[in-house]
Amino acid sequence: MQSLSRQLKWQAMTRTARPAAFYKAESLDPQDSFAWLAKRVLSSIALQIDRQLAEHDLTHTQWVPLFRLSRGECTTQNELTRELQVDPGAVTRALDRLEAKGLLRRVRSTEDRRVVRLELTEEGQRLSQVVPPVLAESLNAHLTGFSRAEWRTLIELLQRVVANGDALRDTKESS
Repeated sequence: MQSLSRQLKWQAMTRTARPAAFYKAESLDPQDSFAWLAKRVLSSIALQIDRQLAEHDLTHTQWVPLFRLSRGECTTQNELTRELQVDPGAVTRALDRLEAKGLLRRVRSTEDRRVVRLELTEEGQRLSQVVPPVLAESLNAHLTGFSRAEWRTLIELLQRVVANGDALRDTKESS
């Protein structure tokens, strides 16, 4: 909860704060770009996880929705699309594959026929349980040599970047 209040405070600050001036167009170097570095980190983590989950016949586009559904973070395709911030067509294709593998089913709501709920099958629930240990192992491997304090600092700094991005998005959406 403290982290959430800190994040809200950063969001409020970013609405009035001036943007940083760390980068200059004429001297931009990808090696110093936090966005490029973040993308490389994400790519490396995804590759490691995909390698380990291949033995369970799961790809990145399949294990991510499976994991999110198993945690109850999303119950519909629209929620999943928003949460993952990906193209709705990509989510449809991933869900089609998961359904074809017998890992999830689409269930039409009895209250509102326009709503289709996503439910993991028994096999989907079982398979979703192999994902968290693989995620933890990969994340920990990427943090080799970090102290707990450095890890917390990294998380807090990234949360600030996310809060800045959310504030920018919210400002653009309300314009």
